[in-house]
Amino acid sequence: MAQLQMPSSPLVSVEWLSQNLHHPQVVVLDASLKQPQNNTATFVQQPVQIPSARFFDIEHVFSHKQSHLPHMLPSPEDFTREARNLGIYRNSLIVVYDNRGIYASPRAWWMFKAMGHEQVHVLNGGLPQWLAAGFAAEPATQKEVAKGDFEAKYNPALVSSRAEVAVALTNSNCSVIDARPAVRFYGQAPEPRQGLRLGHMPKAVNIPFNTLIERGLMRTQPELEEIFKRYLSGNRKLIFSCGSGVTACITALGAILAGLSNIAVYDGSWSEWGASAELPVV
Repeated sequence: MAQLQMPSSPLVSVEWLSQNLHHPQVVVLDASLKQPQNNTATFVQQPVQIPSARFFDIEHVFSHKQSHLPHMLPSPEDFTREARNLGIYRNSLIVVYDNRGIYASPRAWWMFKAMGHEQVHVLNGGLPQWLAAGFAAEPATQKEVAKGDFEAKYNPALVSSRAEVAVALTNSNCSVIDARPAVRFYGQAPEPRQGLRLGHMPKAVNIPFNTLIERGLMRTQPELEEIFKRYLSGNRKLIFSCGSGVTACITALGAILAGLSNIAVYDGSWSEWGASAELPVV
């Protein structure tokens, strides 16, 4: 078996994955959402997967089942159990992808980061790019795998609560980045979830997630650096929000690729903030 080529970036190319796909340390996860809330790049509709991929079910398995909010992080204990069920080990190098190019895969990437696993990467361009490059696919099935020994080590620095966000909005050393489309940020279009107010948090900055993506791929590092410089200055703590905590992780990934490091994701996002009459909205 050839030696594993360790990636130097949170992103890996389809070429890298093709060359390392069969290494025993590599685990490929399909983090596709069945009904994403936003329109992004054309997605792959046929039920196929990258060979040996395992389905990382964000909506029904890797979420807090007792929460009324969508997509909330599960407990470290639940995450450990379900990751082990997927055959993930402490030394696994995880590559996550989705069927829209770049959409839900950064959410899975961030979840593993929040659970203390460093060797996790996003497949740039996802399944559409894999197929466009001519690499083989197989029917989407969930295969039996041996249980892994993964152990979550929760990192609270990567996760922000609504109380922490409220404080950050008044702190000149922090910036809250809202990844929703501009029309939703400015209250010019309805929210896809019922019962949410229109608008945005006071002093939040709007960097729509789709501005960081071009043709299903993350923009280049210089392009990402330019985007973030346009809106941010200084070495600030960055907290990323969106509708339900999914596309916020795209902007968080973009910030990391742009060389920023002090980041967190507001897990409740607008599903929590927009539903509470006691929280300020502009």
